[in-house]
Amino acid sequence: MQRARALWHRLELVHAVVYFDDTPRDAFTDAGLRGFWMGYFAGRSAPMGPVGAAVVTAAFFNFHPAMVRRALPDAWTFATPDAVLDARRTSTAAALRHIAPGTDDLAAALAPLLERAIASAPDAGRPLFAANRALEQPDDPVERLWLAATCLREHRGDGHVAALTSLGIDGCEAHVLSAAWKRLPPQMILDSRGWSEDDWAAATDRLRSRGWIDGDGVLTSQGREVREQIEAHTDVLAFAPYRVLGDDVSSVLDGLQPFAEAVVESGVVRFPNPMGLPATPDAP
Repeated sequence: MQRARALWHRLELVHAVVYFDDTPRDAFTDAGLRGFWMGYFAGRSAPMGPVGAAVVTAAFFNFHPAMVRRALPDAWTFATPDAVLDARRTSTAAALRHIAPGTDDLAAALAPLLERAIASAPDAGRPLFAANRALEQPDDPVERLWLAATCLREHRGDGHVAALTSLGIDGCEAHVLSAAWKRLPPQMILDSRGWSEDDWAAATDRLRSRGWIDGDGVLTSQGREVREQIEAHTDVLAFAPYRVLGDDVSSVLDGLQPFAEAVVESGVVRFPNPMGLPATPDAP
């Protein structure tokens, strides 16, 4: 499923600008939200309405519940979901225009193709995808492209959560597996996802008891097989919407490439990062 991974990588780079660029961060502050993480949780969950911490913890899956509770539902006393949605859409489009100038025509050509894929996808069991798909499509071509990229990355994310939970893997265990597979520093994950060192150690012990992690915290051959199985299953689930496009999938990949390259070259997204997004699609 090389095309599925390439699509994920390019769409994720377009989407991720909302988290890493200063323009969206400032827009959330201007809307009334307090601090980066309140902006993150409110911004990503706003398509679902003024939801509380329990819903977001379940949907986002890999954050410690206490971290989510520090932002929600308090965020909705500072800004409405509609105000947050306006802030994230317009500010991220402005950031993308700065990163990839002169690409409005390309965005206008790409968005309808992505929207065909989005329209073809079932939303059962995919709360974040369904909530984003239900949003009104903006007229602005770059805003429209960013929303389409967001819908499809959340579609993949919802499927990834399904793949993990089907194997009885919880949020912290997912991080331990991913950090070992991608060689990410555990402290970066702990700092950004709210888990403690004790949580990490307990999750590692649980994975070790399943034969997936060895005594040094390294993936065993069985653990690597499981992690690759998860990724392959996620790819199969994620590619389903694109089948309606037929040969136009190549046009989507080609069209997204300039945006992805511009984001990487801008340095806006740092590597490595807590999202596990690599600089190249062929990395684990």
